[in-house]
Amino acid sequence: MDRIESKHQEKGLSAKTVRNIHQIIASAMKLAKEQRLIATDPTEGCALPKLEHKEMQTLPVEQLAPFLREAKESRVFELYYAELATGLRKGELLGLKWEDIDLNQGNLRVKRQIARINGEVVEAPLKTKNAYRTLPLAEDTIAVLKQQKKKVGSSHWVFPSPTGGPISPDSVLHMLHRVLKRAGLPRVRFHDLRHTFATLALQNGVDIKTVSGMLGHFSAGFTLDTYAHVTTAAQKEAARTMEKVLTAAL
Repeated sequence: MDRIESKHQEKGLSAKTVRNIHQIIASAMKLAKEQRLIATDPTEGCALPKLEHKEMQTLPVEQLAPFLREAKESRVFELYYAELATGLRKGELLGLKWEDIDLNQGNLRVKRQIARINGEVVEAPLKTKNAYRTLPLAEDTIAVLKQQKKKVGSSHWVFPSPTGGPISPDSVLHMLHRVLKRAGLPRVRFHDLRHTFATLALQNGVDIKTVSGMLGHFSAGFTLDTYAHVTTAAQKEAARTMEKVLTAAL
């Protein structure tokens, strides 16, 4: 199965997407077989592509200041600050409208995403029911969003493109790489800003279930597997803490 990207180059679906599609069809076929609608399950024994392992990268705390400073210079501070404060997926961030944000109550509702489909930048529904969620906003994030609202004027998009519509996902990635290069920082993916949010939250004591809900994951177990390196470090620190408590009691 192929899709046409913005540069009109054919690119096959990712291994993860193919496996997800297979899982959905397999569930339907299994039910059909149980109900004797079909004699055999055509999805059994399919050769599935191996999952691609993409190394997770994050921006260390000491790199946040130069990154955000350069983002201000490049006039894209609000977008990247909002990403680091919420951990939204790229499409979810770009899909935000002002109607989704209550600056008085301090919350943000994730209701749609922006995607590139057949070369066109369009609104699209979220991929899973867990992705539809409401996130609380800290005071500093509310202040940044108020600043953004003044910048965009009457636009109903929180982060509009120069033409007034939603920003292309490709453009946001190019902007990120320009900011990182000017700040003298290593290149990371946009998704790695989401990883940065989750990693910093876990390292600073936010529990895994809360982080999982904020990220819109389907289970805390998935979050735990994804950030096992962070939680393992936290567990070791907990063991050292208990050692100090018990040693002091002797």
